Amino acid sequence: MHTDPILEVRALRAGYGATEILCGIDLLVKRGEIVAVLGSNGAGKSTLNLAISGVVRVRAGAVVFSGETISQSSASSIVGRGLVHVPEGRRIFPNLSVHDNLDLGSYRRGRAHREENRERVYGIFPRLCERRTQRAGTLSGGEQQMLAIGRGLMAEPQLIILDEPSLGLSPLLVEELFALIARLNRAGLAILLVEQNVMQSLHLAHRAYIMENGRIVMSGSAEEIRSNPDLKRAYLGM
Repeated sequence: MHTDPILEVRALRAGYGATEILCGIDLLVKRGEIVAVLGSNGAGKSTLNLAISGVVRVRAGAVVFSGETISQSSASSIVGRGLVHVPEGRRIFPNLSVHDNLDLGSYRRGRAHREENRERVYGIFPRLCERRTQRAGTLSGGEQQMLAIGRGLMAEPQLIILDEPSLGLSPLLVEELFALIARLNRAGLAILLVEQNVMQSLHLAHRAYIMENGRIVMSGSAEEIRSNPDLKRAYLGM
């Protein structure tokens, strides 16, 4: 694994209207790493993702991607640089086919290799290949999540943010999804995994941050955090 950072978040503050949600977040993702951001509902995880990917305005601090400050860049130019966000709730286009949903993923980046990238996504997700002409809204929840990730991969990401990818999936599909995330990472993709699914994420990630009320309250290697008695008390009631 490379040790140089692909993403650095420094003293980041962001929010909505008069409400500040993120109160000075520091976070680092190195190339080839899976970093988990964990926390309960309302901890500020999704706002963090939206601020990193340019959807929510950064009020103070900095987001640095591949050595360049992107804090004030537009969401589309951030995708163009290779930072791709797969949002919570899948956000696919239900009336378009699987094929067309995937092609939309390469609208801003990866257009030159669209066909080979699509075939690669079908190789990763054979079920999408079987359903390529089907309307996306008729897919199961698990298939829609595959489609959302596949669409993200069409943009040839250097770093992908996965926001609550296991939400609403059956335990069996969650297991399948986490195995897929590990496979993508082994192929060299850096992943910021933002999840409520604490223990499974900590078994997958290299490092982790715990968020509470818009602040990082704990960070370290996934193994350190997994065995931390405070985490077990706070999240697992042990």
